Amino acid sequence: MSDDPNRSTDRGADRGARRGMDRSADRSADRDTPQGLRQEGWAPRPASAGRPRRTGLRRLLPTWRMALGGTLTLLLLLVGAFFVGYALVSIPDANAAATAQSNVYLYSDGKTEISRDGAVNRQNIQLDQVASTARYATLAAEDRNFYHESAVSPKSMLRAAWNTATGKGRQSGSTITQQYVKNYYLTQSQTASRKVKEFFISIKLDRTESKDQILQGYLNTSYYGRNAYGIEAAAEAYFSENASDLTTAQGAYLATLLNAPSEYDLSAHPENAPAAKARWNYVLDGMVKEHWLTASQRAATKFPAIGTPKPVASKAGQRGYIIEAVNQYLTDHHIVDADALSRGGYRIVTTIQKPKEDAFVAAARKDVYDKLGNAKQDKYVRAGGVSIDPSTGDVVALYGGIDYTKQYVSSATNRTYQPGSTFKPVIFTSALQNHSTTQDGRSITPTTVYDGDSGRQVQGPDGPVGYHPDNEDDADYGDITVTRAMDQSVNSVFAQMAQDVGTKKVIDTAHDLGIPDAVDIPQTPAMALGAFGSSQSQPNSASPLDMAQAYATLANHGVQIPYTIVAKITKDGNTLGLPDRDPVQSVPRSAADTTTAMLKSVVDAPLGTAAAARDSGWPSAAKTGTAENDKAAWFAGYTPKLATVVALFGMNPANGAQEQLNGSMNMARINGGGPPGSVWADYTAAALKGQHVTGFNLDMQDGSQTVAPQSDEPTTPDSGVTTPPTTGATTPATQPPTTTPPTTGTTAPGTPSTPPTSSVPTDPAEPPTGSDPTDTFAPQGGSAGTDGLTGLAGGRSG
Repeated sequence: MSDDPNRSTDRGADRGARRGMDRSADRSADRDTPQGLRQEGWAPRPASAGRPRRTGLRRLLPTWRMALGGTLTLLLLLVGAFFVGYALVSIPDANAAATAQSNVYLYSDGKTEISRDGAVNRQNIQLDQVASTARYATLAAEDRNFYHESAVSPKSMLRAAWNTATGKGRQSGSTITQQYVKNYYLTQSQTASRKVKEFFISIKLDRTESKDQILQGYLNTSYYGRNAYGIEAAAEAYFSENASDLTTAQGAYLATLLNAPSEYDLSAHPENAPAAKARWNYVLDGMVKEHWLTASQRAATKFPAIGTPKPVASKAGQRGYIIEAVNQYLTDHHIVDADALSRGGYRIVTTIQKPKEDAFVAAARKDVYDKLGNAKQDKYVRAGGVSIDPSTGDVVALYGGIDYTKQYVSSATNRTYQPGSTFKPVIFTSALQNHSTTQDGRSITPTTVYDGDSGRQVQGPDGPVGYHPDNEDDADYGDITVTRAMDQSVNSVFAQMAQDVGTKKVIDTAHDLGIPDAVDIPQTPAMALGAFGSSQSQPNSASPLDMAQAYATLANHGVQIPYTIVAKITKDGNTLGLPDRDPVQSVPRSAADTTTAMLKSVVDAPLGTAAAARDSGWPSAAKTGTAENDKAAWFAGYTPKLATVVALFGMNPANGAQEQLNGSMNMARINGGGPPGSVWADYTAAALKGQHVTGFNLDMQDGSQTVAPQSDEPTTPDSGVTTPPTTGATTPATQPPTTTPPTTGTTAPGTPSTPPTSSVPTDPAEPPTGSDPTDTFAPQGGSAGTDGLTGLAGGRSG
């Protein structure tokens, strides 16, 4: 034992430390047990307390922390992408499309050039050289928030995308700045990369250029139609004015064109007047809403008079008409849109054959324009026509008028004149197609007898229907066969036939033959007179091109091949696709061929109105037509190799109003069998010169023959007319009853039937003396009739 007190103290301290360590160890050991943990306050919470565990599908859903984190991450990525895009996309130089290329149009040989079109017509001007109301009209039409909003409008873009996606129509969400960027710096391609570039360039441009500079650039680069780029060129093209002198009405019209420059040019498309005026009103109403125009000024503003297009040297002669028809075909069939086409670069091989085109021009000059005099009516004459190869559907010649630089509206595609009696063959074809009967149950065939008196009431199942068309010169024909009624274009017969067949069925047959749905065919017996069109302001009648399509189907034995005027189109060495044009037997061959035989009679019969076709030297089937009040005269027909329609229209060059043709060319009356028939015959003879003359190969409907089939080889009588064979069914000759047939539904009650001087032959197989022995159907005597029919009592139509 030591006497050192320090050592004693150290030992006590050591013992205390050891005891403390022991107690700490004991407590730690106690905590390792549930009892110890509870005593020390370390017990875990019961499983039922606090936030419950996520089970089931909830485990798949993000928590609010995850959603918030994801949103913030996305925003950071978007912000980063924005700054990266802003840094990478720079404002480029003006693109090459700012200077458009030419489109090259070629004849069917793919080598001979028709014309070049597409050179840019533009004059850049300063913003202060544009009338203020024209500027405001542009803003009202395209971007009303231009001056007080940013270069891009996400709200508008989202709205446009939503409307497009939900079927409310394709809309643009672009601001004026974005449109200017697209026009001047980029291209018209609808790609995501172009949209992204447009977005960033617009933002940068908005920071580097003033709003006035951007608006000025937009006005100078926008396309207004008529090959006018920029508002200065547009003002000259439509109103012969400088942009600084535009009125409010004119400026609003030019702003309207920005939405649809091709469709809203009312000189070329008068049928679109309702839509164009609705857009024009929208622009003016927007100006009032934005306080750029007062209500009183708005009320005083009237729709402006649109000037006629200026002559373009490259479109002189028939070139402009062909280019217009080709461009219309390309846009209507969605091959190329109008904006892309206007910027050029396309090489287009048409189906137009130069020799045939030249032949059409020569025939029209010889038979129409060289015969014009100095009378007032001579100034109204407008000739037009279309020729189609029935076996291919190719438009091989198109004649739009005397000269595109003198007459802008193409008479070949003009749908504002009634086709007259050229529609009668459609009614007869429909009767055969539907195996129709008269009101008293007799089958309608070429030898069916109708009451041909002028002004007779059309009969329906319940009696008169309230329609009683006059015949040409009020001629009464009494009982007359359908064949002779077609020969002499008897209105009363075919108005009744339309009722017998059913006007809806006739319209269906018209569509089967290729007449477009857009043609407004009346669902009344008035269709027999070609009284198409619902109104004078928006007639939607049939054009020579429409009728040529129908007659080509008849010539092709009822097989419809949709017409085309474009054989091939390429750009940058790449060939663009063209619509499928598969042949379809839309009308039974027997119906089409029987109609052909009847139309051959219109050419060959002594009193046939289409006798002019004999001068072609080819077997021909044809029908003439005269519109109401003699405002148009038609000749529609075909040979086995060519279907052609020729029309003369009366149009006032000052205001476009329809005028009578009578008195022109030193003739008291202009009928289809006159000058139009002469053009048809001369053109057909020249177009088919050197080709072997062949006859029609007809497979006629049973019971339709009245003479034995001719030999297979045509002969050429002294008259120069080539007689076609009528090879087909050999049903024995049919004879109409020797007594007067029932006239229920064909003769107005109480109206005596007075036959013409020369009655129906007892045996139709024996033609009267002096008739053409090669006529398919036996002629019937009657008072001489000219084409050119009458409509409602007192008016000529048909």
